[in-house]
Amino acid sequence: MKTMNKTLIATAMSSAVSLVASPAFAAGFQLNSQSATMLGRAAAGDAIIADNAAVLARNPAAMALFDEKAFSVGLAYVAPEVEVSNVEFNGTELGSIENAAESSPVPNIYYIQPVGDKWAFGFGAFTNFGTGTDTAELLKDNPVSPDLLGKTEVKSMTLNASMSYRINDYLSLGAGIDVVYGMGTLTRNGNIGPVPFEAVNADASGIGIGGIIGLAYEINDNHRLGFSYRFSPDIDATGDIFYLNREQDELHVPLADIAQFAGYHKLTQKFALHYTAQWTNWSNFEAVDYTGLDGSYNQLKEYAWKDSWFLSLGGTYDINEKWTVRAGYGFDQGVIDEVESVSIPDSDRQWVSLGASYRLSPTSSLDIGYTKVIGEEVNVVENSVLGGVLNATTEAGANYVGIQYSRSF
Repeated sequence: MKTMNKTLIATAMSSAVSLVASPAFAAGFQLNSQSATMLGRAAAGDAIIADNAAVLARNPAAMALFDEKAFSVGLAYVAPEVEVSNVEFNGTELGSIENAAESSPVPNIYYIQPVGDKWAFGFGAFTNFGTGTDTAELLKDNPVSPDLLGKTEVKSMTLNASMSYRINDYLSLGAGIDVVYGMGTLTRNGNIGPVPFEAVNADASGIGIGGIIGLAYEINDNHRLGFSYRFSPDIDATGDIFYLNREQDELHVPLADIAQFAGYHKLTQKFALHYTAQWTNWSNFEAVDYTGLDGSYNQLKEYAWKDSWFLSLGGTYDINEKWTVRAGYGFDQGVIDEVESVSIPDSDRQWVSLGASYRLSPTSSLDIGYTKVIGEEVNVVENSVLGGVLNATTEAGANYVGIQYSRSF
């Protein structure tokens, strides 16, 4: 990971697409909302379908399937349903929060440029990670340890530049570079005895450099397979960082690598079946650490997550020359292992998706997608490093709505 001048790069990024903060509704604080078509099929087959330029976000090798320039721009809107209830600390009831997260827009934009019969180049702006919860209203005047409740917000955006090369009629390879801009806010407040105390107050941002590699294998015109592996960077964030009322130098936030395998099979003239198996290396997210002004390296918050799988199956049906409909179902495995936390609610989740495309012309379409994410109710026990136990029940779900315009030319 390489730290760069965050002010200059943030300015360049924000001119391309606005930064996004949103509750994560894939495992951990991962987002699966890179396009409206993805939301309409629960991300099934998204690394190989290549029905618009958004495939760039999932598998650069799939750009080899395009013989014309392609452009897509879209917006997803995430309406979270995060409930934190039955909260108590050391037997003292603190109350409940019906919705501990705010709704957020998630924009994206992509462009693919074929060059000759072998090469293709592409550029995209999207996000893979984000979360936001606020449990500070539970504090009130209650005697809670200052390391348990507060605001947790992560914003990120990825700028990607990729290329693909067609080796033969069957196999294509691809690779890309990610510039990931991350920023976040973390506060933890409470009491030590009768005295109010601020344990953490951080507002920081930073840049990480990652990458992605992929392959596309075309069995024939109706059947193809895709694979990709994304190398996510660790973010070293600088800004206003105070821990135990002392200024610190940097926060270190590890991000998870993502591997996925996808298939697409056109079974009839009108119907296609597609699927995805996605593995996320969340065991890399062991803790959020910080570096002090004296150069010392310390742990701020332990998470110790486990790796997770996202599995989805979908179908696409061409009604006529104008209309295409799609649907999908996904199972998303939670990441919480032995260390539990109220700050990032997580559980196994079910995805149910519906979507449609309307062809405005032979070269352009308008796409819409909807996903309902249904999370399990989970009992959380979080231990304070200062002593004491926080008990709560969390349930995290969401409604995703996406719209997208795509064109080839």
